[in-house]
Amino acid sequence: MKLIDFWKPLVMLSAAAAAPGALAADPQVDLKTNVGTIRLELYPAKAPKTVENFLQYAKDGHFNGTIFHRVIDNFMIQGGGYDKTFREKKSRDPIQNEAKNGLKNDLGTIAMARTSAPHSASSQFFINGKNNDFLNAANAQDGWGYAVFGKVVSGMDVVMKISKSPTGSGGPFPADVPREMVVIESVILVADKK
Repeated sequence: MKLIDFWKPLVMLSAAAAAPGALAADPQVDLKTNVGTIRLELYPAKAPKTVENFLQYAKDGHFNGTIFHRVIDNFMIQGGGYDKTFREKKSRDPIQNEAKNGLKNDLGTIAMARTSAPHSASSQFFINGKNNDFLNAANAQDGWGYAVFGKVVSGMDVVMKISKSPTGSGGPFPADVPREMVVIESVILVADKK
């Protein structure tokens, strides 16, 4: 079976999750970096548009060769938008913010990064390095918060290793860039979770 065949059911899962009363399996992906692999479980029943968006970027190979460009210890690690030369990769149109889905920005969860505009998330995401309650919709200053759409199920040691990276300036960023580049090599659907 070709890799692309694995993705066909996911589009249907995401669509099914949006239907009232529909149940969908929680797909898992391996986010492979140059310092280790992080396995994520995604929740299409809670964040259907966000999961579908993330999986489409993964399928398209958008994340391959991007970096974790913003790393703040005891907060989060952010990536998915810039390549190794700090060039921002072209993204699709932003998606609707699904932060009011009951999922919280707790340690090990993955959420969408965005600008100050609530519905501006596209390809960038972050993994929480601690419980960040202030990012949840209920506590957010703008009333929206940041949409959680999955969690780390293995490789949290890799997340913590990245979060402890010495940082400084890099490319257009004045701070929080790992001094030793952390590269996302691929994001691939796990065909069999067993």
